[in-house]
Amino acid sequence: MRKLNKHSLIQSSRGMGTVEVVIIIAILVALALAFRSALTGYASSVMHYVFDEGKVIGQL
Repeated sequence: MRKLNKHSLIQSSRGMGTVEVVIIIAILVALALAFRSALTGYASSVMHYVFDEGKVIGQL
């Protein structure tokens, strides 16, 4: 077993992947909250267009 001192802990990169993923998720959640009304409006218009009987389904 390798003995760890404070210099090796500073240079160690264990756990950095988890920290990076948490930061990216936090940024995505913050952007989603900031643009919530725009995103819901866009999703609503896309769903209305796709499931409108006369436009997409009617052409099939």
